[in-house]
Amino acid sequence: MTIKPARVERPSRKELGRVLRETHAMSSDWASTFAAIDRADFLPDLMWPFDMATSTSVAVDKATDPDAWYAAADRDDPIVTQWDDGQHAGATPGKVSTSSSSMPSVVYRLLGDLDLDEGMSVLDVGTGTGETAGALTHRTGAKNVVTIEIDRAVSHHARERLHAAGLYPNVVTGDGFKGHNDLRDRTLATCGLRQVPGAWIEQTRPGGLIVAPWGTHYSNVDAVACLTVRGGQASGRFARPVEFMKLRAQRRQRIAHNDYAPPSALADADTSTTDVTEADFVTGRYTAVQFALGLRVRDCAQSIADKRDGARPVWFYGLTDRSWACVMFHDDQIQARVWQSGPRRLWDEVEAAYCWWDTQGRPTHDRFGLTVSLEGQWAWLDEPANSWLL
Repeated sequence: MTIKPARVERPSRKELGRVLRETHAMSSDWASTFAAIDRADFLPDLMWPFDMATSTSVAVDKATDPDAWYAAADRDDPIVTQWDDGQHAGATPGKVSTSSSSMPSVVYRLLGDLDLDEGMSVLDVGTGTGETAGALTHRTGAKNVVTIEIDRAVSHHARERLHAAGLYPNVVTGDGFKGHNDLRDRTLATCGLRQVPGAWIEQTRPGGLIVAPWGTHYSNVDAVACLTVRGGQASGRFARPVEFMKLRAQRRQRIAHNDYAPPSALADADTSTTDVTEADFVTGRYTAVQFALGLRVRDCAQSIADKRDGARPVWFYGLTDRSWACVMFHDDQIQARVWQSGPRRLWDEVEAAYCWWDTQGRPTHDRFGLTVSLEGQWAWLDEPANSWLL
């Protein structure tokens, strides 16, 4: 393995490293890797930094504005590097972001979760730009790292950038859901999962770790699952909320609202009221309540609309039938009105799950865990004995 010596750091990159250390996103044992693996070496000339405050992306081109390009590379923000599975062209953002460079703080926390010693073997699922594979290669050696990416063009560019940086892991173009044949010590996913593949359990050594963002279709936000493999299953706690692009094999199909609730649907729906308040229910993107509801209400997706004129609707859609529900919160009303239709009463299920979460002491992500085997997936609260089938 040949690694280029660390260059003189840009002031903005030095500041990023300081922030990662002081916020404990990056542990001290990963500092030498951060110094050697420059995010900028893995980014395309045309990219779309994602503004976390406004949830928007604006193109930055290295050829026309290198100062802005390097400034974006050195911020702790995600950067979109591909739209619409590569079908998009031009500088205007596409419809759906499909490959990216994750926030450095998220990347280095995931690397810390791996508990990776020098010489351990690791599968990196979701090569993306190649930066994470580069960091793993620096840490444990090229012969110990396999990185797999389903998009041929993305994989090709990552391989080129890794080689240009003097890094030579095994870069594979293929479906990460199937894993890779070798038995390994660690499996890391940098894409969101809805189901941990059985192949990953079979291909990870007993006592090894699977670290992956995992969640349900209830929302787009996941939590980091840190699972230990033993006895043909993987089990462990969640660490913290994160948001990643989903493994392509596990993407949720787009929900067309009018297929569930056309304009006349409210008039024909069952109606009721609820004492659950907006302040308790709509608590923010990364809070535990939405994650917990996803664990308790199967095959359901939630959509929280913007507030207008003091009113905010929250919609729920069944993923196996056309059941739907809507709860309308008003600033000037104590109770919220509810509409429900279809074979399921989705709001009744959600409200019951919310009450359960509340009576359990409003547990945060790290009180929940996940156990996975070839037979299925079970979520649990506090300990595996307190589990339910997902």
